[in-house]
Amino acid sequence: MKTSVTFKNIEPSEALKNYATSKLSKLDKHFDGPAEAQVVMSVEKIRHIVDVRITCDRLNLQATEETENMYAALDLVVDKLKTQIRRTKEKIREKRPVSKGGIKGAEAAMAVAETIREADEDALNPETAPKAGFIIESMPFKPMDAEEAAMQLEISEKNFIVYTDARTEKVNVVYRRKDGDLGLIQPTA
Repeated sequence: MKTSVTFKNIEPSEALKNYATSKLSKLDKHFDGPAEAQVVMSVEKIRHIVDVRITCDRLNLQATEETENMYAALDLVVDKLKTQIRRTKEKIREKRPVSKGGIKGAEAAMAVAETIREADEDALNPETAPKAGFIIESMPFKPMDAEEAAMQLEISEKNFIVYTDARTEKVNVVYRRKDGDLGLIQPTA
């Protein structure tokens, strides 16, 4: 697995970089194709934050953890990623026919989990920022069907997924209802 490690507000450490690389390389066995990982380690006062994004074929995984120890945060992030991989495999086995690509064992062409990413608050323009109480999130927009969006929602920790329907090319929303079921919002003409 190709791994890039970035340090923010912390002195770069070869030991931390090697630890992150070795922990993430253990996840490599779950992927069929070449995988890339971007690791961002940052320190804010006493909080040590680790954000990891892994891409492989059409699969995107993301996990963030914060603790008072960088090594503990790395361990927790890897555990979250393992859980996401396991959940993705289960969902794909349940809903998709077997074909090539993405995750070993699941072998589904539609490996899911495009994640909604929080916008970097430092990059926000104060003039265009929304009023207090809003959190800006950005996400990649890719065409998919409702079933794939539902799978993405099931493996993510979000309450909704906004996507472009591959057939109609209109923006749709799949959301998690209070009763635990999923809902679909489709635009009308």
